[in-house]
Amino acid sequence: MKSSSAKLAGSLTAVAGVAAGLVAAYALVVRPWHLRWGATDDECREPLPGDELTRDVKLSSTHAVSIDAPPSEVWPWIVQIGQDKGGFYSYTWLENMVGCQMYNADEIVPRYQHVEVGDKMWLHPKAPPLPILIVEQQRALVMGSNTDEAGTWGFYLKAIASNRTRLIVRGRGERKPGALSWLGHHVLFEPAHFVMERKMLIGIKQRAERERTEKPAKHVDFAISD
Repeated sequence: MKSSSAKLAGSLTAVAGVAAGLVAAYALVVRPWHLRWGATDDECREPLPGDELTRDVKLSSTHAVSIDAPPSEVWPWIVQIGQDKGGFYSYTWLENMVGCQMYNADEIVPRYQHVEVGDKMWLHPKAPPLPILIVEQQRALVMGSNTDEAGTWGFYLKAIASNRTRLIVRGRGERKPGALSWLGHHVLFEPAHFVMERKMLIGIKQRAERERTEKPAKHVDFAISD
C-alpha cells in the first residue's frame, strides 16, 4: 500500500496537472477568443483612429456587435457614456459593489449629448477620469489613459447597410513589468473587463434597436417642453 506521503505527492501532482491544463486552455483558447469577441479578422487588423497614439503597446482587444440601427441613432448612446452621465449599460450591481454609484440610462438624455476633445469620461467618482482625445461625429470617440501608462479606449461606428451599424470597441495599452503586474492584468483585469464590456455592447445594441421600435422616440419627447 502507498504511504500517506506518496498519496499526497500523487494528489499534488494531479492537481498541478489539472491547473497546468486549465492555464494552457485559457492562454491558447479562452483568452484569444475573448480578446476579439464579435470582431472579424479584418476588424481586428484594421487601423482605427487613436491607434497611432499607442503604436508601441503590446496589449490590444477588439470587440464588436452588429446593431439594427444607423450610426446616427447609435451615436447618442455612445456620447452619454460615463459614470456621471448615462452609465456604461453594463452590470451596475457589480460596478456599485466597488463604489461606482452607477446608473444606466434607458433613454437619450439631451444634456449629455455634447462631447468634445478635452472633456473627461468618469469611470468612478474617486478615480481619475479618462481624457477624451478624439471625437468624430457618428464615427469615433476615443479616450486616453488615466494612468502614466500609454493606452486608448475607442468606440467606432460603421454603417454596413442603410439601417445597420457595426459598433467596434478597441482597447490598447501597456502594463508595468513584473510577475504581479502580469498576473493582475491577465488573470484579473482582462477577464473582468471583457465581461463588463460585452454586456455594455449588448446594452447599447438593445437600447438602440428598441429606440427604433418605440413611438414616439424617447429622445424627441424628452427634448420638448410644454
